[in-house]
Amino acid sequence: MTDRWEPAAFKARVDEVLHRFAAEEADQLAAIDPLLAPVAEQVEVAVANGKRLRAAFCYWGWRAAGQPDSEALVRAAASMELVHAAAVVHDDLIDDSPLRHGRATAHVALRPALARRPRADAAARSLAMLVGDLLMALAGQLFTASGLPAAYLARARPLWSVMARELIAGECLEILHTGGGPDTAASLKVIRYKTAKYTVEQPLLIGGALAGAGERLRDGYRAYGLPLGEAFQLRDDLLGLFSDPGQTGKADADDVRGHRPTALLAETWRLADGEDRRRLRALLGRRRQDETTLDTVRETMRRLKAPERIEDMISDRVEEALSALHGLGLPAQAATALTSLAASAAHRRS
Repeated sequence: MTDRWEPAAFKARVDEVLHRFAAEEADQLAAIDPLLAPVAEQVEVAVANGKRLRAAFCYWGWRAAGQPDSEALVRAAASMELVHAAAVVHDDLIDDSPLRHGRATAHVALRPALARRPRADAAARSLAMLVGDLLMALAGQLFTASGLPAAYLARARPLWSVMARELIAGECLEILHTGGGPDTAASLKVIRYKTAKYTVEQPLLIGGALAGAGERLRDGYRAYGLPLGEAFQLRDDLLGLFSDPGQTGKADADDVRGHRPTALLAETWRLADGEDRRRLRALLGRRRQDETTLDTVRETMRRLKAPERIEDMISDRVEEALSALHGLGLPAQAATALTSLAASAAHRRS
């Protein structure tokens, strides 16, 4: 790895770690009993794709604190992607999402293995839940077996509990707010805990803790990471409804069908008059959403300029993050990489 930030080269390094690790774990699981083969396959599928942003933030949390490139650190950073894989399996299960990265989600993919069993759908969902649980356990295993000194790992270990607590709190808050009255402040709190913290802030802090970063740098990571993580999820909400599912790899009806507490919906509701609210109330939460229904929701959002409002929120958060970053006086390569990662997180197309 050169001092120049090369995202594709870094992604390839993380992919190699994840694919090898997941394949070994899947083989060991399948060796217990042939019936476990479909479950073991989902362990590998869960890490097959990804931008590896969380690993990159962990890596630069380490490098920005003055530490050199390290294969052991790359392995530790890759564990952040297993946390994400676990969260995705659980999230798709909770939301009953059929697609992820253009493939059937775990609970859908596992149905054929149970086709002739009673309550096959419920059993497939149970298997998917256990796949997510296993991925979270494997994240901790990869982290502790990364090859970093025990003293370094000990500095970062307490942050894992914080990351897990906040991630679960965010998922719970989303469930508790789903179907309720749209509220932008509540939606942003869901975003903060469900996605923003474990996507940017916590990986940075874990990388910094591994490196022995001081308090000022850790505060800077928080000031950069939290608004950028929120921008990441706000972009995801826009892409989920206004982008081609062939490009995003996800179903475009999920947020509307599930009446999820997204900031996009909350801002639409805030800007809507009585007639628009009546129309939205009739459309949101329908289990079957045809393209006409989705087009009506999209047209209402566009007319009320809700997407533009979300774009403004994204821009404000990116500006806040970059301002915090540039005030830290980081080494040039770290500042360049984290600036580039901010653009990748907030302005992506899938």
